[in-house]
Amino acid sequence: MVREILIVEDEQDLVRMLEYNLRREGYQTRSAYSGQAALELVASGPVPDLILLDLMLPDMPGTEVCRQLRMEERTRSVLIVMLTAKSQETDRIVGFEIGADDYVVKPFSIRELLLRIRAILRRTRTAAGTLPLACQRPQRSQPASPWPWPAPPSRPRPSRSPSGATAPGSRS
Repeated sequence: MVREILIVEDEQDLVRMLEYNLRREGYQTRSAYSGQAALELVASGPVPDLILLDLMLPDMPGTEVCRQLRMEERTRSVLIVMLTAKSQETDRIVGFEIGADDYVVKPFSIRELLLRIRAILRRTRTAAGTLPLACQRPQRSQPASPWPWPAPPSRPRPSRSPSGATAPGSRS
């Protein structure tokens, strides 16, 4: 399943760089250069799996975009990663309080951002009940043991003769 990421950023060069790297990782992207354009894109099309949201947009603060997305039933659970030059602790706290799922300060490492995106999408997929293949338990053909530890290996039993005597060479 291909995941879609909406990039809400007013710097065109940064948008192009993000689109290029996200597409290389297998994500579909859409972009908006203002808060209002982002809200219209989300309202008129499918809800993206994740939104990369700049806080300092030309028409409205990213915090207001986040607040509006969280108020709507349809977009309440969309993942939001704030990308911003605001690095003060109070800015990060406000971002998380209004509903950001992660907060990344500019300038950032594209590798770290891609890993954060992958991790947050993996966590939400796991929370929704679809575990990544590496985390899934193999299906057992026999009922599971009620004990939390593995069963000891079975030892061969000594063979007995029809009269009940132990066969020569075996221990009793």
